[in-house]
Amino acid sequence: MIHKSTLTPETARTRLLQNIERIVGIESCALKTAAGRRLGAALVATANLPATANAAVDGYAVHADFLAAHPAHAFTVVGRASAGHPFSGITARGKAVRIFTGAIMPDGPDAVAMQEQCRVNKTDGTIQIDTKLKPGTNSRPAGENIRIGETIIASGTKLGPADIGIAAAAGHAAVSVCQRLVVGLVSMGDEIVELGTDPAFGQSFDSNRPMLRALVTADGHEVRDFQIVPDDADALLAVYREAFASCDVVISSGGASDGDEDHTQKALRALGAELVFWRLAMKPGRPMAVGSLGKKRLFCLPGNPVAAYVCYRLLAAPALTVMAGGKANAILRIPVRADFDHKKLPGRAEYLRVRLQADATGETVMRLHGRRGAGVLSSLTGADGLIEIPVENAGVSKGDYLSFIPFREAGL
Repeated sequence: MIHKSTLTPETARTRLLQNIERIVGIESCALKTAAGRRLGAALVATANLPATANAAVDGYAVHADFLAAHPAHAFTVVGRASAGHPFSGITARGKAVRIFTGAIMPDGPDAVAMQEQCRVNKTDGTIQIDTKLKPGTNSRPAGENIRIGETIIASGTKLGPADIGIAAAAGHAAVSVCQRLVVGLVSMGDEIVELGTDPAFGQSFDSNRPMLRALVTADGHEVRDFQIVPDDADALLAVYREAFASCDVVISSGGASDGDEDHTQKALRALGAELVFWRLAMKPGRPMAVGSLGKKRLFCLPGNPVAAYVCYRLLAAPALTVMAGGKANAILRIPVRADFDHKKLPGRAEYLRVRLQADATGETVMRLHGRRGAGVLSSLTGADGLIEIPVENAGVSKGDYLSFIPFREAGL
């Protein structure tokens, strides 16, 4: 049974995304520097690409119906067409034009015979074609790539290499993009110290902020770092206020549970933030809170690094995507067979780090990777993704098919 004060991850995600909208403005960006930016308005084709029909192979351009009626005909070659150098004039029926891949189709012919299918008579300048052709054979039609008036790239798309390529092909030297979402990062706890300092006995280096910086930056947002906050409610409130003065979103890690030294709940109330949710029916990641300040959001992630990572990927990242002008896509869940046994309590979802490997039969299976604790950061390095064990399950038995959620780093 789910505890009445906790939410399932899916319910939390739905609640989180209900009242979120794009909060960033639009600006122009040169295409050559637009990779990773989100498109601010749909890119619509203003012309066909290619603008005219062109050859898909090297060969000879002819009239398909004439060849069908005269299969033994010797076509006189009347000219040559190559990419960037079209043949001018009208090609009469029964004549051929030597053509190369990418060249504009000459006026008249509607098919191309591959050069391997032609017998060339260099003495009299003719060819005979040893195959049948249909209109359009080996000819790319105008607009095959892009048709005038169609959407090339949807608004909100995070521009990748293929998007940059097609925008360039369509002639866009600059595009309208969403301004970057500004995300402030805060770590909390007397037990953590900055890199480059000497930790005292019982202290350790802050790994969450560098990890979250990498996650947030990879998602295309701008990051602003704030200092480590000691376990003090007033100090945390002061840093939150400072961060919200210059950021659209603040993400803190640590201090999110209900212990004596966990102060995020008190700080949320002092900020006047509306509590979206607090505590999740999931492991790792139970002590997560989200607060709303108008259109801005505060994400209080757990201090354990694996929990912080999982909560960011499953819940914070989709919300930031919407605020940055994108669309929160459904989580990619792929059914894969588990190759291990694991018990858990019903009433909460559980996410374990796994690798995909082939078993003795060659089938791809999920195998546990690393140690299981929420503080074991090494279980993330080298993992292909997460196995999602549903709320109602009492565990996993070897052979069960459950959802595999891939890390994007594991893809092509």
